[in-house]
Amino acid sequence: MHFGLTDEQEMIVDTVRSFVEKEIYPHEEVVERTGEVPKEIADEIKRKTLDLGFYASNFPEEVGGPGLSHLEFALVERELGRGSMALTHFFGRPQNILMACEGEQRERYLMPAVRGERMDALAMTEPDAGSDVRGMKCTAKRDGGDWVVNGTKHFISGADHADFVIVFIATGEDQTDKGPKKRITAFLVDRGTPGFTIRHGYNSVSHRGYKNMILDFDDCRLPDAQVLGEVDGGFAVMNEWLYATRITVATMSVGRARRCFDYALAHAAERKQFGQQIGKFQGISFQIADMITEIDAADWLTLASAWRLDQGLPANREIASAKLYASEMLARVTDATLQVYGGMGLMDDFPIERFWRDARVERIWDGTSEIQRHIISRELLRPLGA
Repeated sequence: MHFGLTDEQEMIVDTVRSFVEKEIYPHEEVVERTGEVPKEIADEIKRKTLDLGFYASNFPEEVGGPGLSHLEFALVERELGRGSMALTHFFGRPQNILMACEGEQRERYLMPAVRGERMDALAMTEPDAGSDVRGMKCTAKRDGGDWVVNGTKHFISGADHADFVIVFIATGEDQTDKGPKKRITAFLVDRGTPGFTIRHGYNSVSHRGYKNMILDFDDCRLPDAQVLGEVDGGFAVMNEWLYATRITVATMSVGRARRCFDYALAHAAERKQFGQQIGKFQGISFQIADMITEIDAADWLTLASAWRLDQGLPANREIASAKLYASEMLARVTDATLQVYGGMGLMDDFPIERFWRDARVERIWDGTSEIQRHIISRELLRPLGA
């Protein structure tokens, strides 16, 4: 890995950061205040992203995407992490799992998603099955030539704007030495399909305006044409494509931490107590030093995991390490920044309390910190027979 960015990569960073500062920051206050993204603002962000040539930047040129490398896309996500997720959602990064589309699915789902004509969402989590994917109770059973789906999904981000949803559903069960083991299949489900309802979920303290939705299936009939990948091959689809979501959490955590750090640094240099800037007190200056050290470490750990993917090297453990460390780093940096600000850090006059609230969810979604530690330790111990 070369410790430095090329001129083209620097241009990507500068372009996306400038976009976030000019097109995202000005609208953050209204989203925080109302919990909504006005449609005209969402449409404007999407249009400008398409004009910029960065829409679906996680897709290859062969399907109409910009063809960025994993490292370059990580840089895009890092800069988007500086802004409100509710707004950067419309910068447009369709689920890369859509690359598993075949035949007519490519023209119906993949290509329109890349062109920005249709938006997607990804649904796995259920009320009684979060990290335990094999414990899902939403089922699809054969009935004639169709699948009949019943059950519920929740915490589904982006489903409020989605034209279709990629849903993982239990399609069978095998008996093993460790008990029943669900077989999982991925389905493409269009909004408006009879028996399929999208409704509002829970109010979250993190990422206002970036809503989680509940999906209900009541005898929803789906033909075989809606199966993404192979029947009972949902885990194969996950393993091939879903690594990207963990890198996204890591990179966006780094970007948000850097924005938060900028506030801490400026405040430490400007705020005076006892006749001098508070940054001159060791209690503050050491926190500043610790923050930037952790941010840089998380940044390089994350970029290194993306670089491994570009080199065709195994990266499962490295990606898990990046997601784990970056999300926990963000929690420490936002908390330390709030401490530097003191009581004002908790007031909504500054965005510090928002960064602090938003940071909490990063250790939960797309695989909790405990799940990441499990992945890391398993990768290390299994080769030794443990």
